[in-house]
Amino acid sequence: VQLQASGGGLVQAGKSLRLSCEATGDIYSISGMSWFRQTPGKQREFVAEITDGGRARTVGSVEGRFTISRDDAKKTVYLQMNSLEPEDTAVYYCHMLLKVARMSSWSIYWGQGTQVTVSS
Repeated sequence: VQLQASGGGLVQAGKSLRLSCEATGDIYSISGMSWFRQTPGKQREFVAEITDGGRARTVGSVEGRFTISRDDAKKTVYLQMNSLEPEDTAVYYCHMLLKVARMSSWSIYWGQGTQVTVSS
């Protein structure tokens, strides 16, 4: 199983980006999907999550600006980021809780990270 994140880049403050993360490989079921971010010297922090039932939540600092969504048919999670601020600059990582077979246990997988840089 691999998680491939894409969509990062360099943008000016106030602009938008849309991140995507697709899971590939032998996957039986995906439960929660999330996004985290990390800046140099700091711990990875939670940004947003969406359950398999579609319930979404975001961290307070991005609430109202970022929206998480998922397409189960494509095994993909998205993060729409609007009104970007320089403080949003970080490497963004996707995270999924999934099963590779019906009788397997739930396991956590991480994507490789995609850089988002917001200039002032």
